[in-house]
Amino acid sequence: MIQSLILQIATRLLVPILLVFSVFMLLRGHNLPGGGFVGGLVAASAFVLYALAVGVDGARRVLRIEPRTLLGTGLALALGAGLLALGTGNSFLQSLWLKVPLPGLDDPLKLGSTLAFDIGVMFVVVGTVLLMVFSVEDRVPGLIDD
Repeated sequence: MIQSLILQIATRLLVPILLVFSVFMLLRGHNLPGGGFVGGLVAASAFVLYALAVGVDGARRVLRIEPRTLLGTGLALALGAGLLALGTGNSFLQSLWLKVPLPGLDDPLKLGSTLAFDIGVMFVVVGTVLLMVFSVEDRVPGLIDD
């Protein structure tokens, strides 16, 4: 933990912005650069910044889920998106699209299996980065926290 009032106040402002930006990058990645990997890196950087400002224990409390669980869930989600296509007779990881009609809109909402894959990749990236950062603190106490 870095004892800096400026860092702690800036972190309170930046973490929500970074998390919203990570979701934006995740959703933007379907047709433009971005996606689960970039969104995951931005989300992980928000939690690393929080860990630097308030400590690893505070970051774990805010995350509310173990990084290993996040990593495993992401792997299962990404694999499930691929197997879903395989189960419908298509090739592994081929995109499947579902059109959901919404009241009040002319065009239906298109949901694709690529979104599930990207969310899985995002969870894997966040889980991996936070697992590494938190493990460093567990093995070398005081390196990040005082």
